[in-house]
Amino acid sequence: MAQGLEVALIDLQSSWNNLQHHTEEIRSDRLLVRRGQAFNITLHFRNRAFQPGLDNIIFVAETGDAVYLDSEPQRQEYVVNDYGFIYQGNKNWIRPCPWNYGQFEENIVDICLELLAKSLNFQIDPATDCALRGSPVYISRVVCAMINSNDDNGVLNGNWSENYSDGVNPAEWTGSVAILKQWHATGCQPVRYGQCWVFAAVMCTVMRCLGIPTRVITNFDSGHDTDGNLIIDEYYDNTGRILENKKKDTVWNFHVWNECWMARRDLPEGYGGWQVLDATPQETSNGLYCCGPASVRAIKEGEVELNYDTAFAFSMVNADCMSWLVFRGKEQRLHRDTSSVGNFISTKSIQSNERDDITENYKYGEGSPQERQVFLKALQKLKAGGPQGSLRADSQPSGSLPPRDSPRSLATPSLRPRDVVQVSLKFQLLDPPDMGQDIRFVLLALNMSLQFKDLRVNLSAQSLLHDGSPLPVFWQDTAFLTLAPEEAKTHSCKIPYSQYSQYLSTDKLIRISALGEEKNSPEKILVNKIVTLAYPGIMINVLGAPIVNQPLSIQVIFSNPLSEPVADCVLTVEGSGLFRKQQRVLIGFLRPQQRASLTLETVPFKSGQRQIQANLRSNKFKDIKGYKNIYVDLGL
Repeated sequence: MAQGLEVALIDLQSSWNNLQHHTEEIRSDRLLVRRGQAFNITLHFRNRAFQPGLDNIIFVAETGDAVYLDSEPQRQEYVVNDYGFIYQGNKNWIRPCPWNYGQFEENIVDICLELLAKSLNFQIDPATDCALRGSPVYISRVVCAMINSNDDNGVLNGNWSENYSDGVNPAEWTGSVAILKQWHATGCQPVRYGQCWVFAAVMCTVMRCLGIPTRVITNFDSGHDTDGNLIIDEYYDNTGRILENKKKDTVWNFHVWNECWMARRDLPEGYGGWQVLDATPQETSNGLYCCGPASVRAIKEGEVELNYDTAFAFSMVNADCMSWLVFRGKEQRLHRDTSSVGNFISTKSIQSNERDDITENYKYGEGSPQERQVFLKALQKLKAGGPQGSLRADSQPSGSLPPRDSPRSLATPSLRPRDVVQVSLKFQLLDPPDMGQDIRFVLLALNMSLQFKDLRVNLSAQSLLHDGSPLPVFWQDTAFLTLAPEEAKTHSCKIPYSQYSQYLSTDKLIRISALGEEKNSPEKILVNKIVTLAYPGIMINVLGAPIVNQPLSIQVIFSNPLSEPVADCVLTVEGSGLFRKQQRVLIGFLRPQQRASLTLETVPFKSGQRQIQANLRSNKFKDIKGYKNIYVDLGL
């Protein structure tokens, strides 16, 4: 009988396998393979050669294929692409914010594995945690909870206070790599600070690094319904000024979460595919601050009883909004808006710099019979006692909840208690809302009735915080308008930069409101508009042909857009495969309207499509951004 084989050496062929599995950018001296794809290894025996037909070698491997995407362009975009755009602004002014995901950068894979090891699940029961890591449903919930630091030493501290003196203003970040490396270098101490787009971007980096297809989603006019009735209540005074919400229901200007692609064998057939995961700490789910995975299809169909947190996700895109007038201690219902929540749900297009609108994935068309049927179905399920058996978001006292990112963007027509609108009010900007310039706009009034109308219109402007809370009113005006039957009139307004500049929040949002009252009538007409003030972007020029391992000069052109000097200017520049670490350049002082440039030298170390991201901060502004897409050749 032949002597048994003794293995002397196992050659994992890491360099070749990693190239075939698109993990060579992580490293080539360590085997990193992806699910559902073959790989080669070589066994060297010590005592004799392998004899076919006589010797049998048994391999035991346990794998899953629960996250496989059958589209190669989708795999390239949602697993391999290491940069992208996160959409911000408001529904009438959507702007892309460049982001460096950097999932293949040095040490990122080890930091992602460290993140799993620091989770409460691993700390409590390491064996069970490791056994469940083949489940994308399980692993996505673990990662989601670890991105925020509410329950553990997670990656990011959230901060919505407007005071970031002991950390980094969330608007300044341009990539995930600096955040993850800081978390690792400080012994896993949470990084200060993040808000929704930062939480989602870092989670995208971790999930793509772990091989789970992931994309970043922005929902404009995103609801946060704290009491589960699918109604967002908003309160106004008789000047049109928005008041603090007693229930803490809010509609944010935009909110950002993730979608991850996975099979859902824990749900009925047909609910796999894209799943919502939201790492921003809002409500608890099964005792931890995480949200999802919630099936996007289940959200669209109103199946709010399905795991996980589907009811909460449904309210973010499909709650109704109720407006109330508070006057002399009484509340008067103004309007119920069934279509204002959940607009222009956006993500980066596949292998393109364009924006994809995926609203139809989440809801039927606003105003359609199907949309109302789904809303009523979801409401009935919630009224019947909530999603039975679903590990959904647990309600918390409103005072303990962090707010969302930025209040609602509205450019709605007049809101009235009656369905028949006789007088319409609407705001119209006369110039682009550029930072440093006066805001000029008109109030348009239209009498659609056959009677004369005498109106008194109270106008006001106030800045808004991330939690939807208003700052004090800093501008007011009153207009008296007499409208003949079917007559239209305008009232011109101007808010000087010198007046609004000192009241701005970081998000640069101003709410303009008007409340019209008809003479000798209890009727009220409310209209409001969000103005997002814009900065000119940073220009980036590449001087010469980008080639791997060859010096490259990059010119960065920036300016102070304000009519006043700014100090403490810092320029940050990064880009995976182009810079080994984030570049920080102290600029110092910039004169009013001063334009400046500098040239950075680098040596690209990875080929292919790349992106440079830049941000300029000062004591007066925090997030003037720019980007440049370039292609790096391998050379000879």
